[in-house]
Amino acid sequence: MARSYLLLASLISVACAIPNVERDTFVHVRRDSAPAGFVHVGAAPDSQVLTLRVGVAQSNTAGLIDALYSVSTPGSDQYGQHLSKEDVEALTAPTEATTASVQAWLSSHNVTFARATPAGDWLKLSVTVAQANRLLNTNFATFKNQATGKQTVRTLSYSLPTSLEGKITFVHPTTVFPIQPFGGKNLVFKPNSASKRAPDAAPQSCATEFTPTCLQELYGIPTTSTGQTSNVIAVSGFIDEFANQADLAAFLARFRTDIPSTTTFTTQLIDGGTNPQTRSEAGIEANLDTQYAIGVAGTVPVQFISVGPDNNDDIAGFLDILEFLSGESPVPTVLSTSYSFDEDELPFDLANSVCNAYAALGAQGTSIFFSSGDGGVSGGQSQSCTTFIPTFPSTCPFVTSVGATSGLNPEVAASFSSGGFSNLFPIPDYQASDVSAFLAGLGSTYAGLFNSSGRAFPDISAAGVDVEISWDTEFGTVDGTSCSTPILAGLFGLLNDELISVGKSPLGFLNPFLYANQDIFTDITSGTNPGCGTQGFSTEVGWDPVTGVGSPVYASLRTAAGLT
Repeated sequence: MARSYLLLASLISVACAIPNVERDTFVHVRRDSAPAGFVHVGAAPDSQVLTLRVGVAQSNTAGLIDALYSVSTPGSDQYGQHLSKEDVEALTAPTEATTASVQAWLSSHNVTFARATPAGDWLKLSVTVAQANRLLNTNFATFKNQATGKQTVRTLSYSLPTSLEGKITFVHPTTVFPIQPFGGKNLVFKPNSASKRAPDAAPQSCATEFTPTCLQELYGIPTTSTGQTSNVIAVSGFIDEFANQADLAAFLARFRTDIPSTTTFTTQLIDGGTNPQTRSEAGIEANLDTQYAIGVAGTVPVQFISVGPDNNDDIAGFLDILEFLSGESPVPTVLSTSYSFDEDELPFDLANSVCNAYAALGAQGTSIFFSSGDGGVSGGQSQSCTTFIPTFPSTCPFVTSVGATSGLNPEVAASFSSGGFSNLFPIPDYQASDVSAFLAGLGSTYAGLFNSSGRAFPDISAAGVDVEISWDTEFGTVDGTSCSTPILAGLFGLLNDELISVGKSPLGFLNPFLYANQDIFTDITSGTNPGCGTQGFSTEVGWDPVTGVGSPVYASLRTAAGLT
């Protein structure tokens, strides 16, 4: 009898340790362990408050993507007829039944919530750990980052009611541990003597100091713009990277004396973001991104979006900048982001939701550029690896991934330029034939090291080595796809300026246009992107996963875009 009582007491004790669960549930996401560098500390305090986002299944994601391709594919009878904000919201809003089911579930747990996006496909809620445990049938725990000592609350799996299967796309942050994107602090500034040259004078060799004058020479970029106010280039800023206006003024006074000295950028602050103007606080990345967007596009309006530390999404505010842009009307015509993650750091449900949000922007007429990363086939930065590491958001099929080149006459691939194939997203139709041709030539080389059926990147490239900037009262050079990205953002911002000035639509989502007009680009046929103990991929005639379709020729782009 005593033994029976002990067994019963043991069972009661175990039951009390498990949160209240709903009878019919399924595991939505599970991971085997915390990522390397995180150690389990103990159960998270019941009273600690968590801010969670819930992705609610959109009513017509397929319709959104079909619409995106219809307005972005040359030859389509809807080409250039971008959707309105209201059109997009009609496609991304969940059905009434889905919304009612999700809201009933939250209400049954006495959880209050708010829309995070106008369409209601993302909800935001604040709950205690005890509430989250009951809501998601899990046990949140505290983990410590051994490198920084910072603690975070996460779980290794969570479940949802079976009645909500297919109605919720993600709950975040749950199993995704805090990650920082590559970019920003990874850039190295190399001081030089540019200030000793006459203003606007080209360096002795653009192979050692690359300036706006070199870009104008290499790509045929014009020096004038009409400054159409509806044409805005947005530049993303993360992880305490601040853009300095005095450094920009020094850059323009040295390299673009032909445009008004008052030319600058506007600033948008979200998530407690700031943009202090003490020159010693300026970020190399933020200065680079704003200086080349303006240094190439001239008087085209540029907006710097500074995302602060209060983002609570643990992917540096990437969700929050999308929430902000989803509420903008009109949206920017260009979005330039020189940051990336290794794709394997994000689960598919979260990456896919972020990717679909880019599709919504593209359908409204935004050209979205992301740097491909600086680790060759080893991801965002050079690292040890046994298989090739793709980067995200470059692998999202609805953004334009940017690789880097070096030199002039001829340009060659920058050895750090990341490229490869997604493990999350399949090959989109617009690049299928080009990828097939590349893979046929590659044969069995690197078999098993990459996913040959995945979305391939980058899509296009531009100069990314020894690019001249102004930083903290000095001039110097930096390297990276972080350079190539704002350069192309400025170039396509100029194209949009011309298009809008004659009553045409901006280009919007670019990839179908790029792949349909491959012959107008300068094909890069020399160089590799080594990593993971290999020489990486090689540049080839036509598209390749080092430099994409090649580098731009402005005059040819004008013609292809319908400008005469």
